[in-house]
Parts: sequence; C-alpha cells; structure tokens
Amino acid sequence: MGTKRLHLIDAIRGLSLFGILAANMLIFQYGFYGKDEMELFEVSRGETYFHTFLQITVEGSFMPIFAFLFGFGMVKMVENLQELNLGVKRTAARRFVFLIVLGLLHSVFLWEGDILLGYGITGLFLLFFLKRKAKTLLIWAVILFGATVLLGYGGSVDDYAQVDSSLSQYVTKTNMVYGEGSYLDILQHRMNEDPMLDLGVPEGLIPVVALFALFIGIFPFLFGMYGAKRGWFTSPEQEKKLYTKGLVLLPFGLMCKSAYFLMGSHSLSGALFIAGSMFLAAGYLFLFAYFYTAVRNPSFFGFFGYVGRLSLTNYISQTIICTTIFYGYGLGMFGELGIVYGFLLTIVVYYGQVHFSKWYLKHFRTGPLERAARIATYLTLSGRPKKKRALEGKKAAS
Repeated sequence: MGTKRLHLIDAIRGLSLFGILAANMLIFQYGFYGKDEMELFEVSRGETYFHTFLQITVEGSFMPIFAFLFGFGMVKMVENLQELNLGVKRTAARRFVFLIVLGLLHSVFLWEGDILLGYGITGLFLLFFLKRKAKTLLIWAVILFGATVLLGYGGSVDDYAQVDSSLSQYVTKTNMVYGEGSYLDILQHRMNEDPMLDLGVPEGLIPVVALFALFIGIFPFLFGMYGAKRGWFTSPEQEKKLYTKGLVLLPFGLMCKSAYFLMGSHSLSGALFIAGSMFLAAGYLFLFAYFYTAVRNPSFFGFFGYVGRLSLTNYISQTIICTTIFYGYGLGMFGELGIVYGFLLTIVVYYGQVHFSKWYLKHFRTGPLERAARIATYLTLSGRPKKKRALEGKKAAS
C-alpha cells in the first residue's frame, strides 16, 4: 500500500543536495554575510572569477529545485494519507512541526544557514492550498513569482556592495570567532550578534519581514504541487517531450543571471538575477530528467538517488562535516581553504555521502532522521501508519 516510489524524483533530490552543498560551502567557509564580502579575505583574481561562475551557475538555482520537490512530495504524501484514510491536515502538520523543531535546533546549535525551519513554516502555509486545483496552484505560483521579481527591481551589484560594506566589521569579527573560537564562543556570537540591527532594522520588524519573505517565496513549492497534480516525473519515458521543451529555460536562465553582473548598477539587474535563478533551476530540473531518459544508465543516476532517499540525514550531516572542518572547535580552516578548493571539497564530501548512503540503504530502509520524521508524523514507534486506521478505511470503502 502507498504511493509508488519515484526513482527520478529521488535522483533529482540527490542532485539538488549537491548544488545546495556547493552553494553552502561558501557560507561554511566565509559566513552568511562574508560570502559576499570577498575583499575581506585573501582571494586571488582567479578565485574571484570562479566565485562569479558559482554565483551564476549554482547560487540561488538549486534551492528552488529542493523547494519544488518539497511541494511535489507534499502532494504525494497527501495522496498516500488519503489512501490510508488518515487525517491529512493534522498528519501533515505534525511533519511540518517536526521540521520546525529540527530547524530550530539546527540553526541554533549547529549553523545559521538552516532551511528546515523555513520549510516547516512554509509547509503550514501550503496546507491552505491542499485542496486547490492544479490551475489555481499555477496562477498563485505565477503571481507570487512575478511579485518576487518586482521586489528585486532596483537592486544591482553596486547597490548590494554598498550595503555589504557596512557589514565589514561584523564579517571580520565572525572570521576571527569562527576560525579560532570554541563551540561556546561561536554559539554566543551566532545568538547575540545581529548585523541587521546595526543596519538600523528594528528588532521587532525582522520576524515580520521573515514571515512575509517566506509567504511570497512559496512559489517554487506551489510549482512543485502543480507538477505533482499534473503527474510530472511519474512516467519519464512518456514525458521526454516535456523535458525537451523545458531545456530552453537553461540558456535563458544563464543569460539573465549573467546580466546581473554585466549590467552593474542598472536597476533591472536585480530582477533579472532573481528571475534567472528560477529559470535556471527549472532548466536544470528538465535537463536532468532528459538525461535520465536518454542515457539509460541506472547506476549513474542511482548515485544521486541514494543521497536523495536520505536527503534529510545527508543535509544535516553536511553541516556537521563542514562546520567540523572550518570552525575553531574542529580544524579551524574558516576563510582559509579558498573557493576552488572549497568546490573540490564539495565533490569529496558528496562522493562520500553517495557511498555511505548506498551502504546504509543496503542495511536499513530509511535514514535515522527520516525515521524520526515518520515517527513524529504518524505517532508510532515503527514510523508507519497505524494498521487499524488503514483497515477502517478499507471497510468504509467496501
């Protein structure tokens, strides 16, 4: 019983985790704000060019894929809950509360770049869209996408650099504390230092702005829900034409993101970067799906699938591995490895996760955090829905 496992979705989720790690490696090395203040670090001209390359090809274009898959998976979970005759909203809400709690623990005790807290809150927003038709989801997604792009109008490379220059003192202190400090020093800095307050942003306004940003930024999740309701990625061989048409978004997204750096202070460049990030994300999504049908090499895509099946566990383990390498309570290499070597480290860490995930799945069905999520969702120690409820659903249908 339950929905059929979609191996293409597992593989895409694994791919997105590689891109997320590549983007997050800059934050692990230089901090959440320091990654955009390269002049405060000893970075060569060649690495500066490579940094721009990563900003165009990676940054902001893999997180939307993960968000798309979150919305996609939410619809599939609802279908499974309906089949089991379980309460959809309360069961899904428990899963999102679990993500909120895990995200809080992750962001407070490990790393400030957490996404799970935001995903959990977004999931609660998405409960209001569960019963909406696919067309309604698409309309909302397009409207919110357009609003997000409009909010980026007026932003440019020069404007953001001017704002970031006021954060140099914070970045310099972060570099010292994260590179040389103990775990408690880093924890205290993360909890008590807030550069937004130094920029004059009222403390009470920050959570309001964050919630607004979460709501207006739910459009990739809605696109994912739309895709699930339209049956995308369920029959790859039959959907090859769809993937081929979607490939046009790849060069279009690259051009839009490149324009952000080429246009300098032009007021349109910020909007182009946001739009380009989404177009490129969609292009990557369709490109990977196209190769999935064209290459016909299950072992190659299986590598990504192993990581994707343990996405939650692998995401948290990336934090543990990288903070141990870069922070003072570990190897203390914060700000020292460099952008190129940091990308090579991304490959090494991900390659290790591929083989660990493959080994793990030979011995266990689900990852430790995936199992914890299922326990919290279904309120059973086995992490499976209660059979009694499933049987009651069968009797009611007969």
